[in-house]
Amino acid sequence: MYEIDLNLPKQIVADVLSNHEIHSVAFVGCGASMSDLYPAKYFLANNTDKLNVQIFTANEFNYDTPKWVGEHTFVITCSLGGSTPETVEANKTAKKHGCPVVSLTNKAGSALTVDADHVIVHGFHANFAAKAEKPGYAMALALEILQQTEGYEHYEDMVTGLTNIFELCEKSAQQAEKVAEQFAQDFKDDEMIYFMASGASEKMAYSHAAFLFTEMQWIDAAAYNTGEYFHGPFEMTTPGKPYVFFMSDGATRPMDARALTFLQRMDAKVALIDAKDYGLADAVPASVLTYFNPLLHLAVMRVYGNKIADARQHPLTKRRYMWKLTY
Repeated sequence: MYEIDLNLPKQIVADVLSNHEIHSVAFVGCGASMSDLYPAKYFLANNTDKLNVQIFTANEFNYDTPKWVGEHTFVITCSLGGSTPETVEANKTAKKHGCPVVSLTNKAGSALTVDADHVIVHGFHANFAAKAEKPGYAMALALEILQQTEGYEHYEDMVTGLTNIFELCEKSAQQAEKVAEQFAQDFKDDEMIYFMASGASEKMAYSHAAFLFTEMQWIDAAAYNTGEYFHGPFEMTTPGKPYVFFMSDGATRPMDARALTFLQRMDAKVALIDAKDYGLADAVPASVLTYFNPLLHLAVMRVYGNKIADARQHPLTKRRYMWKLTY
């Protein structure tokens, strides 16, 4: 069974709270790692009665550090390889202000771990479930912060979701193989692709547009919240216009349904990744269902990304500037 160690976030939060009274939580990262922190931020901000909860791209945290950042601020940073310079610097910024710091990385002993009080080393490469570990651990930290500071009525339901979601992610990714192959053929020649999502999955749409497609495939892409779609972007919807649509199961589904109906009405070309089709509600209790959409969307979209990379003969590791130039 695919799962993460839920005792580790519980112990880390307990240790931090034994030495700090927490008033604020800052999630800090760059690129896809910042996006992977967003579901945790969304969950915690939506359910706390007391905490100030914010998310930052690392250099904004460094260059324009909020006045409230200090000893009562729980800082959670994230970098896959642990060497992102801006995020490594964010740990130093946090420590300079007296904050307790927890860092998430796939690489033990990386630069990101040097100034962290606690480190969680997550999986990534083993399978599709492992690719969801980073946002999963961030969410587990958020859950424990909420539970241990003020209590949360659906705590056990969240634990159930965090126990079951990784098995579902792997199963769903395998299930998506054939439809992802068709997606690759249908979208491989598009020069601009739009991504849409809502709620906790909003930054998954952003992440895959900006990084999996723009960075790793050199395909121009943009992401829209489905609630914002009708406030401007829908004017560009025409027959055959390509969209990747992350449809959520839970609180924001009516927003998604409205946008999807319009896309279909205008005969747009839509690749639909619907959490309901993959049985999210069978694995996660209804009370917390809305917060687990992004992990499922992430796992399935990685299959889509792999397939379009193969179809375009453009490896996901290919870069024009990254790792090649000083910038």
